[in-house]
Amino acid sequence: MVEKLVESEIYVKQDYSEKHLDGHKYDECTFKNCNFTESYLSGITFMDCVFEECDFSLAKIKDTAFKNVKFNNCKLVGLKFYECNDFLLSFEFQDCNLNFASFRELKIQKTNFTNCNLTNVDFSFCDLTETVFDNCDMQNAIFERTVLEKADFITSLNYIIDPAINRIKKAKFSISGIIGLLDKYDILIE
Repeated sequence: MVEKLVESEIYVKQDYSEKHLDGHKYDECTFKNCNFTESYLSGITFMDCVFEECDFSLAKIKDTAFKNVKFNNCKLVGLKFYECNDFLLSFEFQDCNLNFASFRELKIQKTNFTNCNLTNVDFSFCDLTETVFDNCDMQNAIFERTVLEKADFITSLNYIIDPAINRIKKAKFSISGIIGLLDKYDILIE
């Protein structure tokens, strides 16, 4: 099968929950206000693309490649990022809702999450070295055997990270965030 390459296109208010994308590789494309809810994106490559105000809730992304992709103000609820093609996997998230998403076992170093809702997100067994969590709500986010070396949590809140089962060397936390590192001890800090 010949793969179709789409370059430098702009898509506005398209509903891909009802139809399939017309290409296999998208390079430097922009998607604005598009609906990808429960859509089938498996095997598609997005390189240097930008998604603005798009809804990806429960989209199927098995073997989807995200290479240097930016998500701005997108809804990405329940996505299984661990099923993506991890070759050159690189993305950043700003003002996104990623509730119940899973990055389990991914190596996504130096990823930026800015103003994101990360409630119930699974980061188990990830390598998040030098990742920045800027002003993110991380209520019930799962960190288990996660590499968080040099990660930045200074402005984020509601995380619970057990230093005994995660690598946190040189990670940055605010004084108020220290509570999230001591949660398992059930102590009171005033």
